[in-house]
Amino acid sequence: VATLDGTVLELPRRELRLLEGLLLHAGNIAPREMLEGRVFSFGDVGSNALEVYVSRLRKRLQGSCLRIRTFRGLGYRLEEVPG
Repeated sequence: VATLDGTVLELPRRELRLLEGLLLHAGNIAPREMLEGRVFSFGDVGSNALEVYVSRLRKRLQGSCLRIRTFRGLGYRLEEVPG
């Protein structure tokens, strides 16, 4: 179960696995390959499959103090937005 600002986030399994992977690397870049391995249980995935789930999770985090930053060719980082 994931909560954000005291509210339970109802996340589908793959979005929850993505969030877990980002949290495991909090403050650091989570490698794309690692995230794909957590989110998808099968070998090859479409080239933009991970981006779809990152986009969905970004929408769920809107209005919070968290954001997902993309590092092209490397991966993603979960960051706290000041303010």
